[in-house]
Amino acid sequence: MATVTNIPASVVRAQLEAVFQAWGMTSENIATTVEVMVATDLSGVDSHGLGMLPGYHQRRGRGMIKDTPDIRVVREKPAAALIDADRSLGHPPSVMAMKLAMEKARTMGVAVVSVRNSNHFGAAGYYSRMAAEEGIVGMAMTNAPTPAMVPTFGRDPILGTNPIAFAAPAERNPPFSLDMATTTVAVGKLNIARRLGKAIPEGWALNSEGQMETDGAAAFEARRLTPLGGDRERGSHKGYGLATMVEILCATLSGSWSDGPGPDGKPVRTKTNVGHFFLAIDPSKVRADGEFQADLDRMIDMLHATPPADPENPVQVAGDAEVRSTATRSADGIPIADTLIEEVRKVAIESSAPFLLAE
Repeated sequence: MATVTNIPASVVRAQLEAVFQAWGMTSENIATTVEVMVATDLSGVDSHGLGMLPGYHQRRGRGMIKDTPDIRVVREKPAAALIDADRSLGHPPSVMAMKLAMEKARTMGVAVVSVRNSNHFGAAGYYSRMAAEEGIVGMAMTNAPTPAMVPTFGRDPILGTNPIAFAAPAERNPPFSLDMATTTVAVGKLNIARRLGKAIPEGWALNSEGQMETDGAAAFEARRLTPLGGDRERGSHKGYGLATMVEILCATLSGSWSDGPGPDGKPVRTKTNVGHFFLAIDPSKVRADGEFQADLDRMIDMLHATPPADPENPVQVAGDAEVRSTATRSADGIPIADTLIEEVRKVAIESSAPFLLAE
């Protein structure tokens, strides 16, 4: 089993900056991307921070990621906009999109911004929390270029993990912040199990025959995740339906869905064009200032006060774990598997960037 080393966030930040500088990314895009990735690792979402760097390196090597994209708004109305990311890493256009959605929502009450021609954008929850931290209700979703979800009753993966993130601002409490894949787990969870040499629980993934797979490395290689619920009896049709909804809002709405018909005449899902969807709602346009936040505080307090089945495990709300993790990891460092450290070393060498994680 792989070992884990705690590395200060400042070192992780410096390592990412070094690699992206070697790639030739602009200073503005580096700052945005690194901020999102490090915040994600600090929050405990290990699958979507530094752990994504080897995958980004591979996609860049295949020409799927541009180092200096021309990110621009290509269509705009008072409460809606469409951004073309020009094959950028997904973080810069997504921050731009949520900022634009919030700006429009402060005027119109609600706004949506879509992004096309993008790439993986990290953790969806980062963008919804951006809104909540400024008193706005936020939603963020993305589709994925690589199929990973096997539809209910299916055998082969068709959709991505297609996450949904939702955050709402309170006054006394941290924001309610939900970030969930519509698969039972994200692909990154399989990658973590692979790196640590661990088995995975039954119900997370399938093998090529459509049967449950529990070997972490084999599951990551096969990438056949179950929809949220696991199987039909446990409600996988709901996860499958939610994933399709995300696909519609992110890929179909933005124009990021299909490469056109394949040899058999059926549509071929694009592997080079990722779409995102962002929604912002200004609660002050619906309620008087502060009323929404006060009511949400009362709701969160009520949920926290629910008698627990186990006194050692009190009832939480979405976002609690991330707040605790950020405090702990800011002080103690980010735990990183030695296998990931070696993968990042390889990326640094191949990028002609200094390797900093072992210093």
